[in-house]
Amino acid sequence: MNITAQPISASAFARYGTLIDAGIDVPRLNFAVPVENVRETARANLCIVRPPVITLPFTVDTMERHAFSTQAFFPLDSTNYLLVVAEGDDRPDLATAAAFLVPGTQAISYRRGVWHIGMAVLDAPCGMAMLVHEDGSARDTDYVAVPPFTIV
Repeated sequence: MNITAQPISASAFARYGTLIDAGIDVPRLNFAVPVENVRETARANLCIVRPPVITLPFTVDTMERHAFSTQAFFPLDSTNYLLVVAEGDDRPDLATAAAFLVPGTQAISYRRGVWHIGMAVLDAPCGMAMLVHEDGSARDTDYVAVPPFTIV
């Protein structure tokens, strides 16, 4: 199966999450995106990640989700990145899979429980701030192998 990556838009991404866009002339944007945590033992983890640089075509064979928390990414550099997402309960429903090309100036937030690949950047190394709620248990992130498919 091949999935063609498309430029991200708020409407196309809405079933998987929210685009976070404060605009260049907004000094502060309060409550920019819903932040959800449904575990009393979890606490906010704001960290810096350095995703791997990939090239297209790219083969996906594993997906992950955060069943109890939203997860947001804020690029710290202007490097474009790739999102691959799917809906599903215990496993990703690959019939709902989509791939998005995201400009390095765009922040995003995944809905709680959305299946996705680990963050991957396209042009050059990039740092990203990430916000997720975790309690240190194995349930912070669910990983599953999927039948391999290619993003073009």
